[in-house]
Amino acid sequence: MVAAVGWRVAVTTATTAMITGSTRLAGVVGWPISHSLSPRLQNCWIVAAQINAAYVPFAVPPDRFAAFVAGLRGGAVVGLNVTAPHKEPALALADRASPRALAAGAANLLVFDADGSLGADNTDGEGLLRAFAVQAPSFDPSAAPILILGAGGAARGAASALLEAGTPRIYLLNRNPERASALARALGPQVEVLSASPAKHLARSWGALINATPAGLEAASVLGLDLSALSPGAVVMDMVYRPLLTPLLIAAAQRGLQTVDGLEMLIGQARPSFTILFGIEPPPLDIRAVALGA
Repeated sequence: MVAAVGWRVAVTTATTAMITGSTRLAGVVGWPISHSLSPRLQNCWIVAAQINAAYVPFAVPPDRFAAFVAGLRGGAVVGLNVTAPHKEPALALADRASPRALAAGAANLLVFDADGSLGADNTDGEGLLRAFAVQAPSFDPSAAPILILGAGGAARGAASALLEAGTPRIYLLNRNPERASALARALGPQVEVLSASPAKHLARSWGALINATPAGLEAASVLGLDLSALSPGAVVMDMVYRPLLTPLLIAAAQRGLQTVDGLEMLIGQARPSFTILFGIEPPPLDIRAVALGA
């Protein structure tokens, strides 16, 4: 906690002193945005790297997002991380997109070129896989099927990254079966939609359960999913990072299952974003401690 407070003071002082006409500006856009830890993480790396840059939050409502992005083209801002509810619209606004952004159907990163063109990328999938590597290092995404709760943009991003990593089959479980079916069709034959009560023998084959909804344990309960049906070797991940220990992760830990939290995914996607935005690798820093201090 002391280190986190120290970094908070350093960020406030150092980034203010560094802002000049040549400062490299970037940020994160969402609605709302006050909850985001991205400015804290990125500015701590900026200070540690001693670069002339700053990273700021932008609260932009959905009906103003396109105009906001258009106003930044060819300007001083070099790029934006994008969070809910703007990820899918961000991809649609881009002049070009990386394969992983196209596969995810959304962008969590927009890069503004000096000529006014706009590029889209998505580091969420990379962040998800890095989170598993850090907190469940024995997990092999190619070893077994995986269940994803949800069928929105977060679920699509996770599924596309896992398919790229070799996951043999992905099951979707969602309150809206029609939306899940549409996502399965978009992702291909390796993705299957489950009914509200998945069979116990099928649950034991899953290598991981990933929550891509705002309410993991509640959603699992409503959908008829019992964590006791999972294999003892299964990993449970929750993309939510506020609170850090969600009811789903607490329930999984009580059953002796490995868990992966949403904060580690946030950090995992922030690292490549920093490199793309500022042209260098994040400096060595216990960034998780900084985030926990927030």
